[in-house]
Amino acid sequence: MNPDLQTAFEQSQQTVKTLPKRPSSAVLLRLYALYKQGSSGDVTTERPGGFDFAGNAKYDAWAELRGTSQEQAQSDYVALVARLLSE
Repeated sequence: MNPDLQTAFEQSQQTVKTLPKRPSSAVLLRLYALYKQGSSGDVTTERPGGFDFAGNAKYDAWAELRGTSQEQAQSDYVALVARLLSE
């Protein structure tokens, strides 16, 4: 993995906690999915039960990124956080 990208990814994880305004639910799900794909790779767990709506939304967002490389997900995460900072 690219060490500069890894550093930027880790810094963005800290930065996202201090954003001036809370992102929309859709953006939060995207951030979650990119974070999980960038740090863990493809989802390997089972989808949560039927009434775990938040868990299902998170699982589905992550599962949509199946096949995306960890480096690409990290790069997309860093870019999204940078865009949120400039809004």
